[in-house]
Amino acid sequence: MSFTTLVDVATLQSHVDGPAWLVVDVRHQLADTGYGERVYVESHIPGAVFLHCDRDLSGPMSGCNGRHPLPDAGKLAEKFGAMGIGPTTQVVVYDDAQGMIAGRLWWLLRWLGHDSVALLDGGLQAWQAAGGALTDMVPTPSPCAFVPLRKNQLVEAGFVLEQIETPHMRLIDARGPDRFRGENETIDPVGGHIPGAVNRFFKDNLLPDGRFKPAAELRAEWLAILAGSPPDLVVHQCGSGVSACLNLLAMEIAGLPGSRLYAGSWSEWCADPGRPVAR
Repeated sequence: MSFTTLVDVATLQSHVDGPAWLVVDVRHQLADTGYGERVYVESHIPGAVFLHCDRDLSGPMSGCNGRHPLPDAGKLAEKFGAMGIGPTTQVVVYDDAQGMIAGRLWWLLRWLGHDSVALLDGGLQAWQAAGGALTDMVPTPSPCAFVPLRKNQLVEAGFVLEQIETPHMRLIDARGPDRFRGENETIDPVGGHIPGAVNRFFKDNLLPDGRFKPAAELRAEWLAILAGSPPDLVVHQCGSGVSACLNLLAMEIAGLPGSRLYAGSWSEWCADPGRPVAR
């Protein structure tokens, strides 16, 4: 059985030593970019390898392509192969930030055609609450060939601009409501949102303990947000294309597949003063 959205703690505990399973730790903090590596070296789920949000899950910044540009697909595929991700590998990814970083790797793997990837529901906190073991032993990967097959899950800024405020795109912003309104903007140089976007804070997909809401509940909430738009017209964005992946995942859990990501998101959009801004 392949897991393509979520894996619970009990399931991972029963497979954590399995040769066909690979666990990836992507803990990260925007204000302390060395945090993830430090805590990984101290302790992590047994067998887990580490990927860094900035170095591994993002490409170089140019000043106009956002804070977390997508990495080069070919280089990313090489990295996945070096980690030991083959065509039958079940990948489980976790963080300690309510899935905000883990969702990015989930999306990247699916973008390159690897569907057998799932978030650990509830993250590291759920693992520890269930008495899951931790270790400081760093595993030695068994490299293999990762053959990328890019899927049409991505849109660019030009597409968003062309379709802005039209019925051909339902744009959903995953940032907190205050930043969406243009208030308390401390990360990007301009506050506000892309005209026509609606707000769905990524944390609204979660229960108080950090696990995802039941699929039926998510479906009801998302159908209300879509307001009749089909999933394949939905484009997700956030500040830099990271937390938006949690909204995309939530729609998959809800049985509403087919939406896409504007990876440059607000940080790319607002870098061009010629693009419209709403507040």
